[in-house]
Order: sequence, then C-alpha cells, then structure tokens
Amino acid sequence: METLWITVGAGLWGGGAGLLVPRAGYRLCVAPGEPWRAVCPAGHAFTGPGNGWLGRARCAGGDPYGPSTPLLVAASVMTCAVLAYVTGARPELLVWLLLAPVGMLLAVVDFTAHRLPDVLTLPLAPALLVLLGVAALSPDAGGSWATALLGSIALSGGFVVLFLCSPRSVGFGDVKLALALGVVLGWHGWGSVLVGSFVGFLLFSLYGVGLILAGRTGRTMVIPVGPFALAGALTGVLLGSFAW
Repeated sequence: METLWITVGAGLWGGGAGLLVPRAGYRLCVAPGEPWRAVCPAGHAFTGPGNGWLGRARCAGGDPYGPSTPLLVAASVMTCAVLAYVTGARPELLVWLLLAPVGMLLAVVDFTAHRLPDVLTLPLAPALLVLLGVAALSPDAGGSWATALLGSIALSGGFVVLFLCSPRSVGFGDVKLALALGVVLGWHGWGSVLVGSFVGFLLFSLYGVGLILAGRTGRTMVIPVGPFALAGALTGVLLGSFAW
C-alpha cells in the first residue's frame, strides 16, 4: 500500500512538473548565440513566477505554443510513477523526481534545437552530488555516493574521448550532460553505468539507422545525443534500483 501511495504521489508531481516544461522548452529552443525567447508567438512578454519561466505554455488569448503539453505531461507522469514504483521509499527517489522534469526539458531542447543549455547542464552534476550526498546519510539509501562521483568522472571522460574523435557527432554540451548522467548511473554501481551508456548509444544508433533507411536523412545529418543518453540513464537507474 505504501508503494501505491508513493507511486500515485509521484505521478501527480510528474503531471504538475510536466505542465511547466513546454514554456521553458519554447524559450530555450533557439539557435546557439541567440538570446532566450522573451515573448510568446503572439508577442506577449512572459510574466509570472521565476521571471516568467514558470507557467503554462499558453498565449494571453489561450492559444498553446511550444512542445506538445499533453504529450509531455503524459511522459512526465509515466516517468515519475515508474521511478517511484521501482525505487520505493528510498531517499534518492526525491532526487530522481526533481531530476525527471529537468531531464525532459533537456531532451526537448536538444531534440528541437540541437543544443544543451549551459544554464541547465553546468549546475546539474554538482547539484546531484550534493542531493545524493544528503540521501547517502540515510540508512535506507540504495546507492553509493563515492561510486556516483567516480561514475561522473568516468562517463564524462568517455564522452570527452568521443568528442575529440568525432566532434560532429558528440558535442561539448553532451560532455557536460555526461557529468550529471554519470552521477545518476554511478549511484547504483558500475553495472548501471555500463548498461545506461550502452542503452543510450544503442537507441542513438537505431534512431540514426532508422532515419537513413526511411530516406529522411543523409549520413552527414547531425542527430542529438542528449535525448538518447537521458533515456539510457533512465534505464540504468531503473535496472539499478531493481538490483540494489
């Protein structure tokens, strides 16, 4: 019964957080070097909490804009509910629930604009290390803070190598994201790091091959790595929670 209530509560949190992703995603989905969007498609300035960053993606007239709100809300509810069901009443669940909407926002921006904003990626790894450090103080914690730190170093190091070998395929934004994903995967051990990394690159490869076979792209098209790396990290966390 406790797991049921935790899962329901996490789903409700995911629904509320998912409502806020489209507006932030719309504002961040700009070309590199351009300022974040300050007005909606109808020209209305963004207002509200967080200097206008928090709120529904609707113009003053009620018209929606940006990424699909129903789709993102559904994805957020499902992600948070599954994380809660698998993780249970462990302290790191609070960290995963805070991370889920941020990860979804990063995936949307990278998939749409092919960029991972520093304003999100740079503070993410330090914040996760601090939060998981607090979680590790609990006897109910289901992971290791030391391995989380080492996982961050190892995964980002691997992405640095990929960036140096093929900067067209892996950007430096992916390296910065890998710092945070390494923390998340390393929390559950090296098995999660390996599984999460493998699944992420497998999904990335399958997507690229699928586009080529469908005739929708050429071999020189740039495909964002971030959404698939995030999906791999989610897989690694879920499997790691089962195994711990």
